[in-house]
This record gives sequence, structure tokens and C-alpha cells, in this order.
Amino acid sequence: MSETPIAVIDFETTGMTPAQGARATEIAVVLVQDGQIVDRYQSLMRSGAWIPPFIEQLTGISNAMVREAPPAEDVMREVAAFTRGLPLVAHNAAFDRGFWQAEMARAEQAADPAHEFACTVLLSRRLYAEAPSRKLSNLADWLGLTRDGQAHRAMSDADVTAQLLIRLQRDIARRFADELGERVPDHALLCRLQRAAKHQLARCVAAA
Repeated sequence: MSETPIAVIDFETTGMTPAQGARATEIAVVLVQDGQIVDRYQSLMRSGAWIPPFIEQLTGISNAMVREAPPAEDVMREVAAFTRGLPLVAHNAAFDRGFWQAEMARAEQAADPAHEFACTVLLSRRLYAEAPSRKLSNLADWLGLTRDGQAHRAMSDADVTAQLLIRLQRDIARRFADELGERVPDHALLCRLQRAAKHQLARCVAAA
């Protein structure tokens, strides 16, 4: 039986938080199912917000580019349809969750109960204690993941995060083979593991 797809998301934005007036400039979604990437969505977003020069330099997304992009509300309606009924994953999910909720609200999209976030930063802290850094590019180098595209562009970062998710699922399955048996490390288990203390991971898996 196939697993439920997981939607891996990444935003590029004009700043750190919607509470400070920041808006999304780009979103990418990568669907992962049965240990493989099976679909993708990406779009720039026009919100009318100004992109500061240092953000433009970091992401390569200019004010001129977003002026030609579809309205943010239209993009988020497409994303809502693309991810309907699917659980979510992001790297540093607290950041992306804030923009997800703010942009969905602006697009008048009702909250989807399935849209619970798992965080690959939290999971990597628990599974890869020896990793030198939890920064996405550093984790990718450490694990030998591949990047196709520019860092700090939504599709490139979402694709690397999807690879990290697949690697985490495989490593959890190997590390806790006795506790899991034939079970797949699904999204619900990932959410439990990211909240568990490191010394309680095996117990958390066994109780799932």
C-alpha cells in the first residue's frame, strides 16, 4: 500500500515574519511519496510588498520579477488545491508555518486539518547529533544530498528538503528497525519524534 504523500514546502519572503509586515515572494511545493519525489509546484508571488536590496541579493528575486508574477492570493489558492488533505514538512517549519498561515488567510483559504507541519531541523537535531550544523546547505553537504539550482530559491530549497526528508525516513527505519518492524516512518511518527527527547526516541517509535 502506498504512503500518503507529504508536501514539502519552502517560501522566499521580504523579511522574517508576517507580524513585521513581511510577505512571501515565492513558494515551492515538492510531493514525496514512498521514498520518492512524485510532483512539484513553484511560483513567484505578487503581493505589492517591496523587496529590500539585501533580500534581493540573497535570493536573486527582484522587485521587477515579482511585478510580473501572478497575485499572491491566486498562487495560494492553487497551492491549497495542490496540497489539499496532505501533511506538510519544512526546514525550520516555524518560519514557513507563519507565512503559510498568513498567506492562506489573505487568500481566504480555510485551514486544512491535514496541514500539520513536521520540521526537518528538529528531526535532524534528534537523528543527526553529530552533524556540524542544522543549516540546510550544510546538512546537504554532510549527507551528500544534491542541489539543482540556487540556494535561497524556493524550488531548490524545497527539493533539498525533500531529499533530506527521504533520508530521515530511511535512517529512522534502519535505526529503529526492531521497534518499527514493517511500518513506514510516516508523518505522524515524524511529528512525535520531533517533540521527543533524544534518549526517548526508541520508546517513542515503539509506542507509535
